Amino acid sequence: MKYYIIAGEASGDLHASRLMRELGKLDPEASFRCWGGDLMEAEGGVLVKHYRDLAFMGFAEVIANIPTIMRNFRLCRRDLLSFKPDVLILVDYPGFNLRMARFAAGRGIRVFYYISPQVWAWKRSRVHAIKRYVERMYVILPFEKDFYSRYDYEVDFVGHPLLDVIDARPEGVGSGIPEGALNDERPLVAILPGSRKQEIRKMLPVMLGASARFPACRFVIAAAPSVPEQLYSGIIGKHDVEVVTGRMHEILQQAHAAMVTSGTATLETALIGVPEVVCYKGGRLSYFIARRLVHVKYISLVNLIMDREVVKELIQGDFNEKTLTGELSRLINDHDYRSGMLAGMQRLREVLGGAGASANTAALMHARLLKGG
Repeated sequence: MKYYIIAGEASGDLHASRLMRELGKLDPEASFRCWGGDLMEAEGGVLVKHYRDLAFMGFAEVIANIPTIMRNFRLCRRDLLSFKPDVLILVDYPGFNLRMARFAAGRGIRVFYYISPQVWAWKRSRVHAIKRYVERMYVILPFEKDFYSRYDYEVDFVGHPLLDVIDARPEGVGSGIPEGALNDERPLVAILPGSRKQEIRKMLPVMLGASARFPACRFVIAAAPSVPEQLYSGIIGKHDVEVVTGRMHEILQQAHAAMVTSGTATLETALIGVPEVVCYKGGRLSYFIARRLVHVKYISLVNLIMDREVVKELIQGDFNEKTLTGELSRLINDHDYRSGMLAGMQRLREVLGGAGASANTAALMHARLLKGG
């Protein structure tokens, strides 16, 4: 069968690539054409557009790039019709993907959605578009099944694919860390400033400022492969930190604590079992609008899934060098505080279920395609 898959960011590339691998096991004749990244391409997908050319962060930046976004829509529509897939598989990335769902459904192309947009947080009106244009939704957060049922829309909860990714990583002291630093016995603190240039510019300076208050610790930045090294070096200056690219999980496996920009990385950090502080600061306009549109108590997936504060969130004005230093001190030095957080993270794993999300999703999709609906 022919599969057209659209993922618009790094996490989507990761999860879509693993889904492609599992679909390939079930369908040896599978042909993939995709919008995504290097991982999807490595699984045999013909890459039409890389996600680094699609990621626009915040309301202001989206408005500024409307001509580019519209060109991407036109390209995707033409390419989809030319490929004539058996199914269009959408992975998160709702601003783009829901428009493509409407276009594809209107032309008789079947549409599956893997990893729901966060419609439970904001723009709940999108549920009606999903019901109209998406044949089947495969969700990865346990509360999403109940959320959609309130709109009379049945979805499949398949488990969270991060459990597969993390549990498949080999543990090993020193892996991913520069060889010359392996004898450094200071506690390692991971810095995860995000994967987009705009958020790195906002988050990293504050994180570096806090790191300077802890000379007894060793700080390592988990750099995103899609971000130029010069961006990090230009911000770091004389700060005593290391930069390691593309080895986030290996860094976290050795970390004593972590400072993490809000996003999927907060969940990855928790599932690996590293006490963390979640950080976020957006542009004034974006934050002003978001405050009036978002309908959730927390911004981190860890706290959203558990429906309580497992990890501390420092948002907007609360995210500054003073508050971050205070929270980091607790993470590093307060044994009882760390133990309570780690217990919450263990419970999080249990709530998310076991491994096998990618295989579960592929099996459900393949069976549905064979049945014809």
